[in-house]
Amino acid sequence: VRSYGNRYYRKPIAVSPIGRPKPVTVEWFKYAQSLTRKPVKGMLTGPYTMVDWSFNEYYPTREAFVLAMAEVIHQEALDLEAAGARYIQIDEPAASTRPDELELVRRGLEIVTQGLSAYTITHICYGDFAAVYDEFLRLPVDQLDLELANSNYDLLDLVRQHGFARDLGLGVVDVHSHRIESVEEAKRGIRLALELLPPERIYVKPDCGLKTRTVEEAKEKMRVVAEAARQVRKDIGLLEPV
Repeated sequence: VRSYGNRYYRKPIAVSPIGRPKPVTVEWFKYAQSLTRKPVKGMLTGPYTMVDWSFNEYYPTREAFVLAMAEVIHQEALDLEAAGARYIQIDEPAASTRPDELELVRRGLEIVTQGLSAYTITHICYGDFAAVYDEFLRLPVDQLDLELANSNYDLLDLVRQHGFARDLGLGVVDVHSHRIESVEEAKRGIRLALELLPPERIYVKPDCGLKTRTVEEAKEKMRVVAEAARQVRKDIGLLEPV
């Protein structure tokens, strides 16, 4: 199945009740966390996206498949938290393909995040957010992580018109472009967000994952993100984060 550009993968097939014999991501998290004293995010793909990118030959309905997947991912999230993850991101990139199913996305995330004390995040790639903005803001996470640089920050117009009842993951470099943005370009995006939200509710980042870029491009884009955030914090009188 073609997933993005010319990347192909074999879709998993549910042929019996899904389960998890042991944690999948905990050892990866522990290794990454061992390399730094700063907090590392636990990273998971959300139940809706896992189902959307799989074939179903067992569950009677798409809804049943999503909710069963959510229970399994919930166990993984609990294990990540027990391993020390203070931040857990549950990505739902497939949610934008069927906005009429956003309520099912919400129900799945509600199961995944139930009982967690970790700070939770979800990322949804591109979509007609204006059509489902109210439902979008009901997703049960602490932070909504958005691609904004790619769309020249157009989504901030929705925030200006309707408010934003979550923390904002602010994308300030385009992960689908080989061009390395300038620090000033990234600072512009941060300043636009600061017109609408207080600094403590803005988390500066790339638009999305950097896997489509070369290693050097990824490093350079991250350097731009970090330097832009550092300079804006200095400009507005905030101390560097610990």
